[in-house]
Parts: sequence; structure tokens; C-alpha cells
Amino acid sequence: MPKHLRTTLVTAAATTLAAGLLTAATGTASAAPAANGRQGDFNGDGYRDLAVAAPAATVDGKQRAGALTVLYGSAHGIDASRAVTLSQNSPGVLGAAEAGDLFGASLAAGDFNSDGFADLAVSAPYEDVAGDADGGTVQILWGAAGGLSGTGSATLADPAPSQHDRFGAALAAGDFDRDGTADLAVGTSSPKLHVFKGGISRSGAPGAHTAIALPILGEATNGILNLTAGEVTDQGYSDLVVSAYDNRSPYFNVNYYLPGTAAGLSGARAQRLPAGIITAIGDVTGDGFGDLVTGVHFDDKVPGSTKGGKVNVIHGSASGPRVDRIETITQESGAIPGSSETGDKFGYEVSVGDINGDGVQDLAIGAATETVDGASRTGAVTVLRGSRAGVDTVHNVQYFHQNSPGVPGANEKDDLFGGEVFLSDLNGDKKADLTVGATYENGGDGAVITLPSDGTRLTTAGSRFLAPSAVGLSTAGAPQFGSIMAG
Repeated sequence: MPKHLRTTLVTAAATTLAAGLLTAATGTASAAPAANGRQGDFNGDGYRDLAVAAPAATVDGKQRAGALTVLYGSAHGIDASRAVTLSQNSPGVLGAAEAGDLFGASLAAGDFNSDGFADLAVSAPYEDVAGDADGGTVQILWGAAGGLSGTGSATLADPAPSQHDRFGAALAAGDFDRDGTADLAVGTSSPKLHVFKGGISRSGAPGAHTAIALPILGEATNGILNLTAGEVTDQGYSDLVVSAYDNRSPYFNVNYYLPGTAAGLSGARAQRLPAGIITAIGDVTGDGFGDLVTGVHFDDKVPGSTKGGKVNVIHGSASGPRVDRIETITQESGAIPGSSETGDKFGYEVSVGDINGDGVQDLAIGAATETVDGASRTGAVTVLRGSRAGVDTVHNVQYFHQNSPGVPGANEKDDLFGGEVFLSDLNGDKKADLTVGATYENGGDGAVITLPSDGTRLTTAGSRFLAPSAVGLSTAGAPQFGSIMAG
């Protein structure tokens, strides 16, 4: 079975230590909206844009060097005609495309220099740096009227290069200290979270840097797996969820919530949360607080998990996540199609966005290895409405796969449709559209499928299918286009 990029990037070294240890890995998924500036708008034209990575792309013969494509929003959404694809061999982009760098393995959008344009932080976590194998790099591609390019890109200096590998293994942007400037959280293979705040200059110098030690496993192939920024309380601070492995035997997955404060993220107030690799933050109940929507896609050998996978919705409050108020969603809930079967990976990816403009965030859930119409691991996506009473699993449920009428493509073995999901407004109508990554389409090429909102619900009218070749990506070596998205 082919592995999704998130699994191929990192596998926990401790897998031999305990049965049932999680082996999912890193990659920013369903990233939070761009912090500050115009939300995800890299070129300032008033439309939200989308950055889509192919971190395993072959570039000029260098396998798994990595690349990313910027798809610019418009009144008609996104398409290949305005796409720009960048790699470390593109003019102005720092470094050089080298085998195994995985440029684009993590992305975070935010206005880091406060010029009104969204910028993009991009990692190459396996890049060798000054003789340090897999030291990793993070660089900032600056937004401008012409959009993102390599011109003037800046490297964010690693503050502790001898203390970890894979600098940039996970990224998240948010205003953690409420000073009006986007901050950047950076994960590595160590138990320390690095936070760059107070803005980042065009030369790559941050206003300030802090390091937060967390009680997580930080051996060679572990560290921080995923970072998610978003506001949980109603106080205007961005908060952060850190996904990693527990540093206590039997080393299962664990999440920590770090609240934003006037001094930045608070490690002293870190709150332990239930397991799950991928989290999205948004108000799915309309009460003014951000809820944590976490995919627990592993099967029932892990504490707290269930056969086929599930999603936990941890309700937000003025004091942070309420672990005493958790909704659990499985394929047995309400009118959700399908059933919970071993290996479905329901909750493999999650994203939140307001599809119908009612002020309450809705939820997209990827089941990347769901078997549909006899095609094993072809994948499917379930879309549920948020409501004042909680996530609605009964009314207006939508279910998409590539055999659904109007969805481009067809169900094929190992497509992994739903390997990435991203809800965002790409046509300026203030309603969230759905972008789905079929991350192993055509033997690992990957593909991006868009399903726009008609103002009330998602529709296949006006849907688009973007293959790697349409945006100038080589299909050599399974690039997995659509694995990671941000904007």
C-alpha cells in the first residue's frame, strides 16, 4: 500500500517499543486562516489564494526535492491559468533543489512583515545545512501585488541547529501575543517549540524568539508532528495545538493546548488533550468560542480511538478547551454514509469553514483510505454543518468521492481522495469552498479537486480537477500534489 506523505516523512522511532504506537507523521494540514493582513491573499486583489504543496516532487531530476504551487483566487475561483509553481531552483528562492529535501512539507500563511499582503512560510525539513544532515530550513516567500515569488525571500535562522534535526517539520502562524503582527511557531525533531514573534523583517530577522519545552518524545524521528493555530477564547489571542508523542511509555500520541497571552504562547499553562494528529480550530457551535476539531484516524488499538477512525469536537470557552464537553463523530453517527471499518482513516484530515454564511463554521472530514464501490483506499469526504446545538450529523450531510455525480475523476484503488481537505472562500462570495487533495491519484501523482459553495451547500457545478502537469509539475517519482495546503 502506498503511504501518504504525512506517513513517509516521519515514522516514530519508538514503534518497536510498544504495540499500537502511532506511526502517523508530520505535515501541516488544513492550516488555520492566514494570520493578520488580508486573509490568505498573497497578491492583495481581495480574493483568498491557496498554496498547494507537492513535497515529494522531482525537480530537475532530483527526487523528492519538493515544490509548491500557488493558485490565485478570483470571481471564478481557482484554476491552472493563474497558477505559479515554485521550487528551490526557481529564481530568487533560496537554496537549491536537492534529493530528499521535501521543500513544501509544511506551510503557514501570515502577514509577517505587516505590509498588508499575506506571506508564506515554507519548510524543507530534510535539507542538509552546513554539513548537518537533515537540519532543515524555513524560508519566507513575501506577498506582493504580483503575488508570491522567490524575489527577496528570506531564511529564518535556526536558533539551535545542534539540538535537533528537521527545523520546520511543522509550522503554524498566528498572533499569539495580540500585537497585530503575525507570529510563527516552528516544530523540529526535539521536544522544544520555537516561536518567532514581533514580526519578521525582509531579511528574515524576527522581533523576538522564545523556546518552549514540552513533555513530548523528541528522539531522532519524532518531535513535533503538527501545529494548529486559531482562537479558542474570545480574547483576541491566537492559541496553538501541538501534536506529538508522549514522552512516557507506551509513547502514544498526545496533544497539548498552549494559550496565547500578552507575552506570547504560554508553556506554563499547557493543557493536555486527547490524541489525534490533525486538528482544525473554528466556532462550529456559534457561541463565539473556537472549538477544537481533531481527527483520531487510527484504529482501535490506541487508547481513545475506535475502529475506522473518529473526530473529536472539544468545545471552546473563555478559559480554553473544555475536555468535559467533547462531541465524538464516527461513520456510525446520525446520517453519515458508510460504516466504521478497519483502515478507513475517518478523520485523516479535517477542516472548518462557513459554507452557507450563517456565521457558524462547518466541517469537512477526510477518510483517505475508505473503500468505495469496490475500490480499496480510494477515499471519501464527509461534510457536516455546524449548529448552535453542535455539529449536525443528521441534516444536510454531504458525502463526496470520485464516483459521486459531477465530481471529477473516478474512484480508483489507492487514490486517497480526502488525503487533504481545505475549506476557504476562493471566489470572494464570503462562503467557504472545498478543496480536496487526492494525494495518491494516478499512482502518486496527486490531484486537487475543488467543489464550490452555491451559497447554501457545496456543489459540483463549477468543480475543477487540477493535475500536476497542469501546473508545471513533473510526475516522476510520485510528487503527491495536494498533500499540504495553506492560505
